[in-house]
Amino acid sequence: MKKEPILKVKDLGVSFSQYTKGLRRRDLKVITNLDVELYEGEILAVVGSSGSGKSLLAHAILGILPDNSTTEGSITYKNKELTQKDKEKLRGDEIVLIPQSVNYLDPLMQVSKQVKISIKDKTNADKIQRKIFNKYGLDKNVDKYYPFQLSGGMARKVLLSTALVSDTKVIIADEPTPGLDEKSLNEALQNFRDIADNGCAVLMITHDIEAALKIADKIAIFYAGTTLEIANVKDFENGGENLRHPYTKALYKALPQNGFKPIKGNQPLPNELPKGCLFCDRCEEASDSCKMIRPDSKEVRNGMVRCLYAT
Repeated sequence: MKKEPILKVKDLGVSFSQYTKGLRRRDLKVITNLDVELYEGEILAVVGSSGSGKSLLAHAILGILPDNSTTEGSITYKNKELTQKDKEKLRGDEIVLIPQSVNYLDPLMQVSKQVKISIKDKTNADKIQRKIFNKYGLDKNVDKYYPFQLSGGMARKVLLSTALVSDTKVIIADEPTPGLDEKSLNEALQNFRDIADNGCAVLMITHDIEAALKIADKIAIFYAGTTLEIANVKDFENGGENLRHPYTKALYKALPQNGFKPIKGNQPLPNELPKGCLFCDRCEEASDSCKMIRPDSKEVRNGMVRCLYAT
């Protein structure tokens, strides 16, 4: 029997209303037909360049998009399609964001008190907070620290602690590793692996495909606001020969240890998207059909891909 995802995003579209010259209103679509599935006990790493839609996906799941946004498609949690009220009820409890910036910590409050806010069992809050800090190597002195006294690695551990003391089922980590040295990076990645191994579903948003390959179960490749491929980590082995989409293959070959081969062109802007495949202008395998037809998602070799010719 196939395992059901705890969280499923299907055909997500996100548009923003803007006013141009002459106060003319237009809707700018920045995400189109975006798909992901999260499973308990697994890490899905979302990889893509800036502007590919990674953080917007997180904000859509949590229901924190701005008022000038419009969404399409569905977001389902435990087989129930979520309304805005559902998202508000779940966020910070069963679905938790570990934000990209440590500026989310209150600069005027001791970090231990910030963690205790998320603990439901107020009677044992001190014990629970200290236990989670011990787990991440934060000694008792840190309890009295304010955010400005923390190193980057310590601040990220505090943010992680804040997420884990609630009854979390899904963790969304938005760029959790930038600026960390190699030791702190590996430590942070192992923390996420441990969380998943204990039954949580983890969505890790990152630019760093190398870091993702160390701990993730699956990699979702975002490009120009859509999902081009979802691959198992093992598909990147043997020179990436089992990857399905030309863009994923190009990303893999652009890594320094894989030849550092750049590709021509740039990711298109939301107001300049081609009619057909979003990657066709940069793809060496593109045909005339690619320029005219926007590929639907399909299952190929136990993975998902949007490409007319993937087999």
